Amino acid sequence: MADQTLLPASASGAPRPERGRSRIGLAGRMLVLTIGFVMAAEVAIYVPSIANFRNNWLRDRLSSAYIAALVLEAAPADMVPEELTRTLLTNVGANTIVLKMRDTRRLLAMNDMPPPIDTTVDLRDPTIWASISGAFTTLTALNGRTLNAIGAAPMGGDFIEITLDETPLRRAMFDYSINVLLLSAIISLLVATLAMISIHLMVLRPVRRLTSNLMEFGGDPENVSRIIRPSGSTHEIGRAEEALAEMQKALASELNQKKHLAALGLAVAKINHDLRNMLSSAQLLSDRLAELSDPLARRLAPKLVGTLDRAIAFCQSTLAYGRAAERPPELAHISLRSVAMDAAEIVAPAELRKIEIDIRVPEGMRVLADSEHLFRVLTNLCRNAVQALEGAGPQPGLPPRITISARPMGDSIAIEVSDTGPGVPEHARERLFQAFQGSTRAGGTGLGLAIAADLVRAHGGRIDLLPANPEAGGATFRVTLPARASRRLAS
Repeated sequence: MADQTLLPASASGAPRPERGRSRIGLAGRMLVLTIGFVMAAEVAIYVPSIANFRNNWLRDRLSSAYIAALVLEAAPADMVPEELTRTLLTNVGANTIVLKMRDTRRLLAMNDMPPPIDTTVDLRDPTIWASISGAFTTLTALNGRTLNAIGAAPMGGDFIEITLDETPLRRAMFDYSINVLLLSAIISLLVATLAMISIHLMVLRPVRRLTSNLMEFGGDPENVSRIIRPSGSTHEIGRAEEALAEMQKALASELNQKKHLAALGLAVAKINHDLRNMLSSAQLLSDRLAELSDPLARRLAPKLVGTLDRAIAFCQSTLAYGRAAERPPELAHISLRSVAMDAAEIVAPAELRKIEIDIRVPEGMRVLADSEHLFRVLTNLCRNAVQALEGAGPQPGLPPRITISARPMGDSIAIEVSDTGPGVPEHARERLFQAFQGSTRAGGTGLGLAIAADLVRAHGGRIDLLPANPEAGGATFRVTLPARASRRLAS
């Protein structure tokens, strides 16, 4: 017979049963816990109560013995009939009654042959621990034990003691325990039922509503109809419902936006393919401009060629990665002023410029950065400023001007692009650097600042919109690059 290899259960394809998972639901667990807590409380009450029951039972017998002692003491000596003595002992439930007065112990009554004493209980000043210990000793003892009970004596005596069979006491204690157990069970069920009704209404039902909504929403998170509707309650679960509703709204919106972006990305990839071919053709035509005799055409041709080269490179990068993923920055020591001048020429060529661009970057300032990334950052910022000035004009009394400046600032290099335009509205400041949400003008996509922010973060820096300056007007964006990646050299 060929050898057979035994495979683990998981390799056979059959699902393994879940281990350690309780089949009792939350309601069942709460019911069991409630009954357990009530029973624990009843046990805590039962322990001292059974000890007190035993002491009271013995005190009742001692009280009957007091009465019998009065009868026996009142009768003349040797004049008490034997039948009366037996009747008194039977009523007391004792075998003997002994009264101690001063230095003498007097046997007032006794059965014919009393059994030997097995244990003694002193009820004149009992402690709680002695009472509890004695009670459980009685419950666990065998039938037929003889108990000697001592209590305070009447008529000025020192004490009175009786000996009796412990079996009736043990039976009475068992009956009491059964009654307490039954009463505890009834109370436990009643309390547990009321507690379960309250917990179900106030906790379990809202929690189940949350759970079922989470499962339904998880099956189709893009469906806004599955967003939970808060009950309006002011307790913790009500606040959880409100927080869940906000989270589901944000998630549904985010997923729908991601879905649209995925579709847009596919469309852009297709458009990029055709656009790259068009740009290649335009690049060939722009090369012919350099051969014209027109001085303006000869000056603009290199700038046009450079712009087309950048556009073609970006399209190729987009097609290569399948999406507009930015490559890591290739750091090199570059002239910040040269990059700023190139960005200004692309946004507003000097020959056609209607807006003044003031570049206040020192000649010798160099930064360790990716020249193409930094060029795109400054281009986006300057283009936004140009569009703001062309759309709404400058602040009253100020010329249309864009200023690019840079200076060391602590452990960083600060590059600022400011304008004299209308500034950024308050409602747009919160999401200014978020794609498709930070546009400040009609028809804008909001991608320029989002792209600039991503490029700056890739350099380990940050970009911020500074608070509005009432005197200078306009908007000022600050790009902060780490000083460890920048240095100032002599020109």
